[in-house]
Amino acid sequence: MGRKAKYSCEQKVQACEEYLSGRKSASEIARYLDMGKGGKSRVRKWSTRYKTYGSSAFEETHHNKPYSKEFKEKVIKEYLEGKGSLIDLAVKYSIPSDETVRQWVSRYNKHIELKDYNPGSEVYMAERRKTSFDERLKIVKYCLEHQRDIKNTAFLYKCSYSQVRSWVIKYEENGEEGLEDRRGKRKKEEELSDLEKAKRQIARLEREKEEFRRKYELLKKAESLERW
Repeated sequence: MGRKAKYSCEQKVQACEEYLSGRKSASEIARYLDMGKGGKSRVRKWSTRYKTYGSSAFEETHHNKPYSKEFKEKVIKEYLEGKGSLIDLAVKYSIPSDETVRQWVSRYNKHIELKDYNPGSEVYMAERRKTSFDERLKIVKYCLEHQRDIKNTAFLYKCSYSQVRSWVIKYEENGEEGLEDRRGKRKKEEELSDLEKAKRQIARLEREKEEFRRKYELLKKAESLERW
């Protein structure tokens, strides 16, 4: 199954051309596209890839690339020797995210053995592992910030695909409360105290408000793109 990008190829190309031409700053573009925290950095990363690969840098991919141990060591060596930044090396070797390179360097510096990576079935076959609430929240936020890329998120954080997918769905449905370890049990409405009922209602309203905001922003973007 392919990844569903939050921003279309056309939007990314337009953003890069506006930024590289100097017509708009990274801040202006990030604000216009409602990219949130880290938006400026993402615009710059898009532009770095665009300068090298053109619009093909943003074509949707339907599979992750395999990486050998030797290839990882080569990239790490270049980084440690100062031959390129994380994003420079990601662009140079067509690695989808500089975060992937950072993870390789981190594992190398911690003397954790690097292994060949074949994305065919590894994350689907991985064993479920215990995680804390903070870990689950961090993993889910990373996944959502990277176009809901469950497969690569599972690989980066050494979890199973089904775990990450389950956490993302629970977070989208119930917010942070959905990531709490309740051993699969959720109190029935009649079992809740008045305070718990109020909290649940507030959380429900917050989710509805966020969903309305997202739909409203999508409509605004669609209208703006027609004039852009």
